[in-house]
Amino acid sequence: MVPTGSTSDGIDFNVTDLTPPWREAPETILFHHGIGTCADCWVDWLPVLADRYRIVTFDLPGHGARPVPEGITWEWQRFIDDVLAVADAAEAPRFHLVGESTGGTVALACAADHPDRVMSVGVSNGSYEGGSIQNVAAWQDVIEKGGMAGWSDFMMPLRFFDNTVPAEKRRWYQEQQAACDPAAVLGVLAALRQADLTDRLATIAQPTLILHPDSSPFIPVEMMATLQQAMPDARLQVFPHARHGLPFSHGAECAAVLRRFLDGLSDG
Repeated sequence: MVPTGSTSDGIDFNVTDLTPPWREAPETILFHHGIGTCADCWVDWLPVLADRYRIVTFDLPGHGARPVPEGITWEWQRFIDDVLAVADAAEAPRFHLVGESTGGTVALACAADHPDRVMSVGVSNGSYEGGSIQNVAAWQDVIEKGGMAGWSDFMMPLRFFDNTVPAEKRRWYQEQQAACDPAAVLGVLAALRQADLTDRLATIAQPTLILHPDSSPFIPVEMMATLQQAMPDARLQVFPHARHGLPFSHGAECAAVLRRFLDGLSDG
């Protein structure tokens, strides 16, 4: 069953619950995507997880099917509030939170702020310090000169190595990037660069899984090693021959690692 819901302030979300009827109260995984993509970026993860876990996905403002709200201010707290609003509307008082890129930073912030809600954390190619993210200074200029199609062209080689994603799938991703609202892309980036969780990492006690590509042009592997060492209960897996589109190019592989991680928590 795949119902669609909406929060009180109009955030649409999808719930995928394919767990068998005899599995009472399945745990929920809430997924948060990053800049330039949408909730459908997680599609390859679902077959690996959906028999045991209830899956909730939603779009950032100006991404996918979600418009930019009138009068929006791009403040970091908004993204944490959105996660909690979606979780509440999806009737998930406690949940596993998995985020990619910006969503990974949001996941860490939510875990720090709301340990009573977040059961575990998954971070895929996400930073704990937004201001340290590399190769984003040119985004505004690229968008102003080439529009969103030009920005998407600029981003694709930073997302994927050649021949790591089938042509049809790659084309879909490129179209999703190009369809994003330019103010949203730059607004979310500006909010992300406000985030700095360095001094709070040691307080995030939830089990944390860090999935990272070996060749992200935005966040070096060394930074993720520092993240793992700073947290009380974190594990790091680096994927070879992968760039910043890791959750899309290696979705099933990432999901399998997450499945073993979460099953171990449940079984333990």
